[in-house]
Amino acid sequence: MTEESPETNPAPEVPILAPGLAKALAPVEEVQSDSRGRRRGGPDPLAALRAWQPRTRLGRMVMSGQILTYEDALETGLPIREVEIVDALLPDITDDVLAVNMIQRMTDSGRRVRFNVLCVVGNSDGYVGLSVCKGKEVASTIRKAIDKAKLNIIPVMRGNGSWESSEGPGTSVPFMVTGRSASTRITLMPAPAGKGLVIGDYGRRVLNLAGVTDVWSRSSGQTRTTINFAKATFNALVELNKTRLTEADHRRLNIIRGRELS
Repeated sequence: MTEESPETNPAPEVPILAPGLAKALAPVEEVQSDSRGRRRGGPDPLAALRAWQPRTRLGRMVMSGQILTYEDALETGLPIREVEIVDALLPDITDDVLAVNMIQRMTDSGRRVRFNVLCVVGNSDGYVGLSVCKGKEVASTIRKAIDKAKLNIIPVMRGNGSWESSEGPGTSVPFMVTGRSASTRITLMPAPAGKGLVIGDYGRRVLNLAGVTDVWSRSSGQTRTTINFAKATFNALVELNKTRLTEADHRRLNIIRGRELS
């Protein structure tokens, strides 16, 4: 009699997920507590992804693994209406609250206090978003501004357009461009590698999260207005995407749109 060989059970297939979802669904390590019993590390930033129930077609495609990168999501042409989509596809995104202003208004029932929050988000590698939100409480308004900025993310066009630079990948803007917000105008000009960001503080913080490391700038108007200065810098990056360029221009200026994928 011949002995039957035991059946080998094939290993279960591991579903391929977006990087943010894979990080959120990974086994959670136990959080250490100090001597007083307090938890270290603060709130879990991935808790929203673990409890995410997609409500849009694009969200269901991301959850099922059909879309794994933010570039693939943009190519579908579907609108991004869920913050969790951005968190799943761009897990390395960070936020920066530029300004929190208190607005007081006198009404018949008394003084009414509201807060105005300016926030910028980005991954420092070709994607940036900016938003302004108003609310009654600071914490909830900041959270709303961050979510709105994530839904307002744009790809940033970078290039090597300075005559002082040698050939190579671009870390500046490919050509001169102007952005406007109210009376404030910001003109970004190509700078050689290593020059840094020659621009005001709020414009520098926007460009840092956008992945632009070298730029010349010129400003006019009421540049002391924080919101208009940051929005004018962001609008200049928006104008870059509206410019039509040939393939020869892309090669000559070493233009990269979005992330620098290896």
